[in-house]
Amino acid sequence: MKGFDTNLRLQASSPDFSNGFLPKRQNLLNLNLRNCYHRSFSPTMLKLFTSSASRVHHLTPAIRVGSSSVESPLFKALSQLTGWNRRSASLGQRVFFCSEPTDGEAAAEAEAKAVESDSEGSDSKSSSAIVPTNPRPEDCLTVLALPVPHRPLFPGFYMPIYVKDPKVLAALQESRRRQAPYAGAFLLKDDPSTDSSTSSDAEKNINELKGKDLLNRLHEVGTLAQISSIQGDQVILVGHRRLRITEMVSEEPLTVKVDHLKDNPFDMDDDVIKATSFEVISTLRDVLKTSSLWRDHVQTYTQHIGDFTYPRLADFGAAICGANKHQTQEVLEELDVHKRLRLTLELMKKEMEISKIQETIAKAIEEKISGEQRRYLLNEQLKAIKKELGVETDDKSALSAKFRERIEPNKEKIPAHVLQVIEEELTKLQLLEASSSEFNVTRNYLDWLTIIPWGNYSDENFDVVRAQNILDEDHYGLSDVKERILEFIAVGRLRGTSQGKIICLSGPPGVGKTSIGRSIARALNRKFFRFSVGGLADVAEIKGHRRTYVGAMPGKMVQCLKSVGTANPLVLIDEIDKLGRGHAGDPASALLELLDPEQNANFLDHYLDVTIDLSKVLFVCTANVIDMIPNPLLDRMEVISIAGYITDEKVHIARDYLEKTARGDCGVKPEQVEVSDAALLSLIENYCREAGVRNLQKQIEKIYRKIALKLVREGAVPEEPVAAIDPEEAEIVESPENDIAKENPGSSDSSLDESNKEAQTEKIAIEKVMIDESNLADYVGKPVFHAEKLYEQTPVGVVMGLAWTSMGGSTLYIETTVVEEGEGKGALNITGQLGDVMKESAQIAHTVARKIMLEKEPENQFFANSKLHLHVPAGATPKDGPSAGCTMITSLLSLATKKPVRKDLAMTGEVTLTGRILPIGGVKEKTIAARRSQIKTIIFPEANRRDFDELAENVKEGLEVHFVDDYAKIFELAFGYDKQED
Repeated sequence: MKGFDTNLRLQASSPDFSNGFLPKRQNLLNLNLRNCYHRSFSPTMLKLFTSSASRVHHLTPAIRVGSSSVESPLFKALSQLTGWNRRSASLGQRVFFCSEPTDGEAAAEAEAKAVESDSEGSDSKSSSAIVPTNPRPEDCLTVLALPVPHRPLFPGFYMPIYVKDPKVLAALQESRRRQAPYAGAFLLKDDPSTDSSTSSDAEKNINELKGKDLLNRLHEVGTLAQISSIQGDQVILVGHRRLRITEMVSEEPLTVKVDHLKDNPFDMDDDVIKATSFEVISTLRDVLKTSSLWRDHVQTYTQHIGDFTYPRLADFGAAICGANKHQTQEVLEELDVHKRLRLTLELMKKEMEISKIQETIAKAIEEKISGEQRRYLLNEQLKAIKKELGVETDDKSALSAKFRERIEPNKEKIPAHVLQVIEEELTKLQLLEASSSEFNVTRNYLDWLTIIPWGNYSDENFDVVRAQNILDEDHYGLSDVKERILEFIAVGRLRGTSQGKIICLSGPPGVGKTSIGRSIARALNRKFFRFSVGGLADVAEIKGHRRTYVGAMPGKMVQCLKSVGTANPLVLIDEIDKLGRGHAGDPASALLELLDPEQNANFLDHYLDVTIDLSKVLFVCTANVIDMIPNPLLDRMEVISIAGYITDEKVHIARDYLEKTARGDCGVKPEQVEVSDAALLSLIENYCREAGVRNLQKQIEKIYRKIALKLVREGAVPEEPVAAIDPEEAEIVESPENDIAKENPGSSDSSLDESNKEAQTEKIAIEKVMIDESNLADYVGKPVFHAEKLYEQTPVGVVMGLAWTSMGGSTLYIETTVVEEGEGKGALNITGQLGDVMKESAQIAHTVARKIMLEKEPENQFFANSKLHLHVPAGATPKDGPSAGCTMITSLLSLATKKPVRKDLAMTGEVTLTGRILPIGGVKEKTIAARRSQIKTIIFPEANRRDFDELAENVKEGLEVHFVDDYAKIFELAFGYDKQED
């Protein structure tokens, strides 16, 4: 390769560089080079062009004095870009390193002369990176193969590598001593079995490769490199020319035979090659405008390599760009000069786009930083001016004064340990700088400490009559809840003070659990605060975050006290049965301290880190299913069950509460609409059968919205009011009609009166909207529910049971039929999406039924010779529980005796193998479901008599209830109706 002079020296006594690098650019270069590593810039160029290497080599190769000053057009273009003149006196004559195969013997003679002239004028202590060697580069046909892990080495560039193998290192040192310091540098292929992102593992794998394994991992095309220096395990290589591996000579160290590659012949005057090279130069020009590092690359390369020929231009562009190793290896392997230029041009275009993006990002960040600095300086100047004028005091003094002002009115009520913490934090605040992060943490901490209402309680209402009236105004029914609140008020009146309690309201959705909390707070004259814990999975929401975390905040209870401003609010904890549990802890366990009357007097929040007295707080929790609440938490609460509403209660609620609210929300007047009792009853029975009234409220709102639309369409409401006009600003335009009106004022007044009378008569003429059972479907659509009573007279093998669901109670049928009969074919098949408990109940029922049949009719072999099928509709609804045991037995016996059970009969109860009837749950819900299905006779277990007696009289009215403790009584009630009639 022509023109390689590496006269890159670092003067011992001066920071200046002999290659034209200025001292003031040293830091910039170091910074840019560090950035280049992140952008996968060529490590070869880092060693060649950085001025911060640990050791600098004096490169004094053989030189040839040029007889004439020849300038290539490429170099002229580049020298105009870099501002460097090849004819400057500092460089003297051009020097070349003769390493290309075309130089021949003349080049060798020039080398010898150059060595003599260089040795005379150079310092004897300087170390040479490229030394005159006895064998010429083209004579090296067998070389040591050195793996290069990151990027290929291009001719004319430095590359430092680390050799860990002592055998390879010894061979390289031996080569230098024999005046043949050459080796082959070959790029290492990626190992598909390892992750390329872990560079340390990749280097370990390189060191472990030997012999053929290493040869298989090397690219065939590499670079003949001169060993410039060896320092420890670091070897500095200088690229000369391209090589191709032909065969392996020895394995340790890996030695290979190589062929020296030459560029394919090309026409120097080819227009396509010229155009491509000029485009490369044009791209270089654009890049040089944005990157000072590239300008230094061009200047140093042209200074030490020589003229930019087409091949050198391609190698230079590929070597210094930030492309990956596969793309640069492709350029190295390409021998066609035109294709190599095209590949280099593509890489440089990509580099240009990256430079533009980098410039845009840098400009945006610089503008942002400069704007923030300017704003900061102006704010500081403004503060200083205000302070000098006495307009504003220091921030820290103002904050301290604000915090002290907060605690001054209630200082006697604040606990001593809290006052001590506040004083310590105020002292700490004065010692901190306002710009420090600790200052903001302390300020926020003091803000929370001083804003909590320590010892500030609201005046409670101890008037039982007033509280009763408030509760009745807002809610119909719910006598158990109202009675408990009145008891709480009565105890407080007798004691003169009240303590906090933990009450849990459980029941299906829509029965008023959440809304009654606000009514209770109003009746007690307490502040109200609600938060939902449904899905809560972070303990910090209850106990707060530690102050060491960024963005730390106190828990919900501290936020509650800040929001309400009193220390005895009513706190409604909604959906407590839906607590989550995640990686951040168990909130249910954190609630144990909050809801324990013995512990919440000294509740400790992680953020405040001081104890808070919550013993005066009344906690009201809501849940749909108390079985989902952990037992330790449930043990701390007083549970009040809200079963739901029967039809009569729903009618009262709709009339007294829901209808009035919906009418007011829709802007409809009472005299404009009338909803009959029959329509309300049909709406409840056919559309809103659930235990709550939320769906009923939606349907009533839907009715009134349609009524509002109908009234507007019929013109029953006046047009939109016209905006008032200021008489002073209004423009008066007089017309002939106005003149007539002025002349005859009486006539205009009379015409206005007539028009008003006509409008009033039109309003009166509009009929009142009537909602009856006949037109109810026009407003709410077709009925959703149908009669649960499928049979007027239950057939053989069918019995009605009673079930409990989260939406309230419901009735269900147990159906049994015979599949086939034959001797010894007795079996039972069960369907209806039943749970494991219910399947076991069916097996028990089958056994008990066979036992009863053997006692009643010993000769009847029905169960032994019949394959039966028991089904519980509806099949899409999951069902489980033991309370259908007695119903299943009755269904099986009805089929065996071929006798239907009495009509209007429903039953529920768990059965044991001996026929005993065990108690069940949901008595009120099941009773309500029986009334809804027009059932007159109900069978309950004897142990549930107390639950039934506690029901309201309107629920029990008209029902014939039997309490049994053995199935024999059920058999008599279900099948002995003939005897009873007789």
